[in-house]
Amino acid sequence: MIIEKNAAAQAATREPARETESGIAILAAAMALPGVAFAETAPEQGLIGLKYLYYKDYQPGLDRIEVSSPSLYVLTPLGRQWSLEGSIVRDAVSGPSPRYHSAISSASRMEDERHAGDLRLTRYFRRAAVGFGLAYSTEDDYESRALSFDVRMSSDDNNTAIVFGAGYSDDTIKPNDTGGGSVTSDEKKKVNDFIVGLTQVVTPRDIVQANLTYSRGRGFFSDPYKFLDNRPRERNQTALLGRWNHYFAAPGATLRSSYRYYSDTFEVKAHTFGFEWVQPVRALTVTPSLRYHTQSSANFYVDPIPGSAFPPVVSLRPPYYSADHRLSAFGAVTAGIKLAWAIGKDWAIDAKFDYYEQRGDWRLGGTGSPGLDPFKAQFYQVGIYRRF
Repeated sequence: MIIEKNAAAQAATREPARETESGIAILAAAMALPGVAFAETAPEQGLIGLKYLYYKDYQPGLDRIEVSSPSLYVLTPLGRQWSLEGSIVRDAVSGPSPRYHSAISSASRMEDERHAGDLRLTRYFRRAAVGFGLAYSTEDDYESRALSFDVRMSSDDNNTAIVFGAGYSDDTIKPNDTGGGSVTSDEKKKVNDFIVGLTQVVTPRDIVQANLTYSRGRGFFSDPYKFLDNRPRERNQTALLGRWNHYFAAPGATLRSSYRYYSDTFEVKAHTFGFEWVQPVRALTVTPSLRYHTQSSANFYVDPIPGSAFPPVVSLRPPYYSADHRLSAFGAVTAGIKLAWAIGKDWAIDAKFDYYEQRGDWRLGGTGSPGLDPFKAQFYQVGIYRRF
C-alpha cells in the first residue's frame, strides 16, 4: 500500500509521519551554552556520515511493516563562501499489508524499495546565508521531485537569527494493480511549503525559537489501494512550533523542550509536546527523550464496525470518507534514548532507540476514535561520522 509504505519510509529517515514538522527546517543551537552565536559562516571542515535505521510497526497478533534503511551524508566546503551537502538513502520495505479497511488482504505481502537523494548548495555572507536545495525520490509506485530555497540572517551581536524559506514538491502516484486492486490510475500531487522562523538568545543559558510553517497541497491525497478512501483534492496545513533550550550548569546538561500546534483543512487539529535531556559524560552524551502527541480526527474519518474489516460508508462531508487510522482521533507517546561518542577530534558514533505507541483512548481533551487496536512501532539507528 503506497500510503503505508511512504509513511514507513519517512519514519525510517526522519520521524513518524504524523509527528514530523512540515516545511523547511532551520538549525537551532544544540545547547544553550554561554557564548552561543548564530553567525552564518561557511564550514571549515567537511563531514561524512553513514547511518543505518531499522523500523518495524505492529498491532496485536500481527507484525506489519519492516524498513531497512542505510544512508550516506556528505558536507564539504567550497572555498570560503560556499558549501555543498547531500545525502542518499535506500529504504527496503517489506511485510504484510494492514488488515484494517484495505483492498489488499492482510495475508498478502508487499516488497518495495525506495531510493532518494538530495543536494543543497549554500552561499555565505557576513551575517547571512542563502541555500538552494534539490531532492528526488522514487519507488515502484511513487515518484517525487522537490525544490527548496531559504535565507538565514543573524544580528550584529549574533544573538538573533531569522529564516525565510519556501519549497515545492511535485509527486506522481502510479499504483500497481496486482489483482487485489488499486482503485485509480496515475495521479499527481503538488505541494508548496513556506516557513518563517526566529531564534533568540534570551540569557547565557536560554535559547528560544519559534517557527511558523504553511503548506498548500493540491492533487491526489487518497490511498489508491483502499476502496473506502476518498479524500479532498486540496489540503492546506499550518503549524506553529516553539522550542526552548535551557542549560543547567550544575549537572552540565541541557533540557530541550518543544510544543507544536498543527491544523489542516481536513479539520485535524494536533498538539505535540517534546522533551529531551542532553547529558554529557566525558566523551559520551546521553539523551533520553519523551514526546506526547494528541489529535482530533479528520471530518470525513469513519469508525470501523466492530468485528468487521470494512467501515460503514458514511461521512460528515459526503462524498469524502476514509478509515485510515492516521486520520483518527488518538494520542501517542514516543520514548527514546540516544548515545553519542566523540572519538578524538574527527570521529563520532551514535546509537538511538525509539518506541512509539498510539491508542484512541490516549487522546487528550476529547474522546478518541473507537474500534482500532493499539498501533506500535520501534526505531533503531546507528551512525558513524568523520570530519575531513
